[in-house]
Amino acid sequence: MDISGIMWSEVITITMTLFAVIDIFGAIPIIMDLRKKFGQIESFKATLIAFAMMVIFLFFGETALGFLGLDVASFSIAGGLILFFMGLELVLGLTFFKTEPDTKGSSIVPLAFPLIAGPGSLTTIISFNSLYPFWTILVGIVLNLLVVYATLKSVDRLSRLFGQSGLLVLRKMFGIVCIAIAIKMIKANLFL
Repeated sequence: MDISGIMWSEVITITMTLFAVIDIFGAIPIIMDLRKKFGQIESFKATLIAFAMMVIFLFFGETALGFLGLDVASFSIAGGLILFFMGLELVLGLTFFKTEPDTKGSSIVPLAFPLIAGPGSLTTIISFNSLYPFWTILVGIVLNLLVVYATLKSVDRLSRLFGQSGLLVLRKMFGIVCIAIAIKMIKANLFL
């Protein structure tokens, strides 16, 4: 496994896609609400658990699919559809996916799962296996989670900096990116 052959344009695509799917900036109001309800959010713990989940899906996602009798192309199309609907959520302000917080472990549920490592990001990671090399995906995950961790640590400052309208613009922008990448994933795997 040689990391010198990493295509940085692909790393940026993977990182931005995961960033759009996770939508950590759009989740700032949810994170602030969790902090009000439960006190301190364990940013490092949440990021570490999300990283572990993502790496497990990167390593064993295809094996799990094979065990279930599914192929990566079918899963990629399903992932593309999830990504498409997540993009619609961001752009149109609709709610397709609902989560309920775990009152005893707010750093784990809903923060680590499903806000950071949720169905959309885990499906996207498995789908990436059909489009990109392993190391490229891993680097994209790490870079993305560094941004997520920094965001979690400075959520109060970011909320004041962007304001409501700034966060709304970011959500719309990342929603359009999600929809475009979803269409690419579906097109790439539709006729395999």
